[in-house]
Amino acid sequence: MVAEPCIHTFSIVAHDPAESSWGVAVASKFLAVGAVVPYARAGVGAVATQALANLCYGERGLELMAEGLSASETLARLTAEDEAREHRQAGIVDSQGRAATFTGSACMPWAGGLVGEGFAVQGNILAGEHVVRAMADRFVSAQGELAERLYAALLAGDRAGGDRRGRQSAALLVVKPGGSYGGFTDRYLDLRVDDHPDPVPELGRLLELHHLFLGASRPEERVPIVEPLIRELQRMLKEQGYWSRDPDGAWTPEFEQALSAFVGTENLEERVHIPQRLIDPPALDYLRKRFMG
Repeated sequence: MVAEPCIHTFSIVAHDPAESSWGVAVASKFLAVGAVVPYARAGVGAVATQALANLCYGERGLELMAEGLSASETLARLTAEDEAREHRQAGIVDSQGRAATFTGSACMPWAGGLVGEGFAVQGNILAGEHVVRAMADRFVSAQGELAERLYAALLAGDRAGGDRRGRQSAALLVVKPGGSYGGFTDRYLDLRVDDHPDPVPELGRLLELHHLFLGASRPEERVPIVEPLIRELQRMLKEQGYWSRDPDGAWTPEFEQALSAFVGTENLEERVHIPQRLIDPPALDYLRKRFMG
């Protein structure tokens, strides 16, 4: 038998056609909400399952959309097959950005949702309807990539009162083709705050770190690692024990080896392009602040 945790929460599912991405953002007075509510698959869609959550809605919903059903058709099929549907709440967005939301009549008030172009927001045991409206308004007005817009919507819902029982966890899941570290899977971003007194701002901090370590600057923004910067990096490397010589500004095999080891330790291999002798500005700023005061 599948466990059915009662997830009183607020969430948003959305699609960004410009970056071919799908995602879910969620927060709740519930331990590790990210392990239960969000599901997404690149090229297919995203699902949030909550209230007396039927976890089968996640994978089953993705399977139905992969077979060609729209978000509304998928949600109709899921609820039709579920005898306890009036206790369920779900939001779905499909491969084309068509969205749907469902709130069963037995969900605890305030409970409901709304649909916009490319997204759906929903929640239960909320401070009021204004929570989901604040989320929708902020998602529409927010700038940046899908992850930032989803987070902006979640933060707006949190500031509007969110789950009226309190705060405990939050999560952000975004998928896109080849979006993972190294490009091996579609899981571009999967951040979770499982137990925290103020989880949504903490999730925002993790999002900033994700962009620092795993983001990418445009090629024209990258900084050449030439003589003055080599000296600076050599001083940094010497202070951290990776380089024993006096800084001389020369790119040598020994310097390249030391720099590679340092970059790997700091998890900046996606930001420092050693064969091209280039570094992304956010990585350089981070290193200067962290190691040069």
